[in-house]
Amino acid sequence: MSWKLSATATKARVEAALARREEWPGWDDAIVLTGFELDADDPDTWQLDAYLPGKPTAAHRKTIRALFEGEEAPRLAAEELPDADWVSESQRGVEPIRAGRFHVHTPDHAPSEEAGARNFCIPAAQAFGTGHHETTAGCLEMLDAMRRCGLHPRHVADIGTGTGLLAFAALHLWPRAVTTATDIDPVCAPAVVENAERNDVRTGHGPGEVTMLVADGMEHPVLEAAAPFDLLIANILAGPLIALAPDFAEAVAPRGDILLSGLLITQERGVRAAYLRAGFRLQRRLHRGDWSILWLRHRFAG
Repeated sequence: MSWKLSATATKARVEAALARREEWPGWDDAIVLTGFELDADDPDTWQLDAYLPGKPTAAHRKTIRALFEGEEAPRLAAEELPDADWVSESQRGVEPIRAGRFHVHTPDHAPSEEAGARNFCIPAAQAFGTGHHETTAGCLEMLDAMRRCGLHPRHVADIGTGTGLLAFAALHLWPRAVTTATDIDPVCAPAVVENAERNDVRTGHGPGEVTMLVADGMEHPVLEAAAPFDLLIANILAGPLIALAPDFAEAVAPRGDILLSGLLITQERGVRAAYLRAGFRLQRRLHRGDWSILWLRHRFAG
């Protein structure tokens, strides 16, 4: 039987806890975390659920409490559950979202029939990036804004792609672009291929196709050969974004563009400072909830 530990806290604290888990070295991947709003009439009260493969131990409780650093951790409630794939169950049935021209839905919902909408069906899966997190939705909005501002990249990279959604959206906006999607997590590779087939996105290495790679940052020979990129997308976390700034600067063409997210508003100053040092200037930003989405432009060759 599976178990669940639940904690109720403010939206900001739950989102910070989820972000902290991503930065946690050696995190036990058997512990699956989700966070969500409890009541539409009280949008600042959220619940964090931690799904465990067995009965929670004192060590499990200590680990979950440690995600809420800086203040006293909320009380944890334990619940025994029937066996299930809790990554999928936690995402099942979520409502469709609209971000720019994109309508993202799970198989439980019908596509939009609105004129001009590009539907993407992204099922619950063991990969981040269904479009329902504010950072992913914000990136979709910003990509749409980039297209409306006249951006026409020929070579695109989506680093930390998760389900492939942002790479698919970029290819819809720029259908002749050579697009490379990567993720450090091997489970993302089959998810991206399956989602590409489901959404009529071509896979391959040429114009109008997506290449999926498993790579740590920019370290992959195919990725290195595909550079320089006119547009690089990275919806990951503030720490890796800062660490990767020099590598991204080398991989982005002079006057090329970069789209960054996965950072809290409180982390924006540090991320922008790292990219200023790497030769980027802010073009536009938007905030979704407590998260920042940044569009930056490379000034010149290094």
